[in-house]
Amino acid sequence: MPRPAVYGRAYELKPMTDTRYFEIPAELSGLRLDQVVARLLPEYSRGRLQAWIEAGQITVGGRTVAVRHKVYRGDQLCVQVTPMPQEADHAPEAIALTVVFEDEHLLVINKPAGLVVHPGAGNWTGTLMNALLHHGPDAVNLPRAGIVHRLDKDTTGLLVVAKTLIAHTALVRDLQARQVKRIYQAVAVGRFAAASGTVEGAMGRHPTQRTRMAMVASGKPATTHWRVLRQFAAATHIECRLETGRTHQIRVHMNHLGHPLLGDPVYGGRRVVTPFPRQALHAWRLGLNHPVSGVAMQWEADLPDDMQRLLQDLADAG
Repeated sequence: MPRPAVYGRAYELKPMTDTRYFEIPAELSGLRLDQVVARLLPEYSRGRLQAWIEAGQITVGGRTVAVRHKVYRGDQLCVQVTPMPQEADHAPEAIALTVVFEDEHLLVINKPAGLVVHPGAGNWTGTLMNALLHHGPDAVNLPRAGIVHRLDKDTTGLLVVAKTLIAHTALVRDLQARQVKRIYQAVAVGRFAAASGTVEGAMGRHPTQRTRMAMVASGKPATTHWRVLRQFAAATHIECRLETGRTHQIRVHMNHLGHPLLGDPVYGGRRVVTPFPRQALHAWRLGLNHPVSGVAMQWEADLPDDMQRLLQDLADAG
């Protein structure tokens, strides 16, 4: 059988398959297998590569070896690339998406209220993930079909999705490094005493109500910066800038201040200023550096019609 054509460090069978072949270069000689494949395949997460090694999908000289096995110059690697099984099990669905930006690596959408981002208990179909698998069939090869952050079901606004593994790895890294700018607009119950402020404190699962999040000492750090946009008689239009992205972060932090979001069915309690069918929260502005070109990019999404009507109703009420 003829040797496949060599391109730099890696050579691949043609036509392109899900099998990739590498020859260890001198500069990586003597390193552990998991360290080497992380450098040769930076578009994949370390966890995913280690799982492939443990499953025998990455071999050295045709042999299955351990994660910590050392490889040397000239060793031949074979990598069997497979889709994430949880994505492969989900069906593509022709769900309309409002696309704000799209190129080879990124997709930015304006999510409507009512759209669940990822399948889960009670919502196995009709989700953003199902829509992404239909929008781009290659999404089956990405963790969570390219989803790198979430919005709650009834929160609207901007959400970025990776379309390639390179973009996915870079976006996850930038989110963890707090380099992705996310600014929300919300309507909170009551009038704020100050024009701006910051809420800091560890957040985690509520100790007794497992569907809720709470400020708990054992949780993860969470920081939200807020400022008042407009005060009404019994509510306030605010802007919130996230440093971290914990589940329900803005909703929990505003409730902690004594100003739950108007319409919030979980944290709003009985403080009803005016009827609103969901938490009044919108991901308004999103900014990031393109994961491949490095160019700074930013998008804005106007408030949805229901929040615009809400603000007008509050203004009319005085």
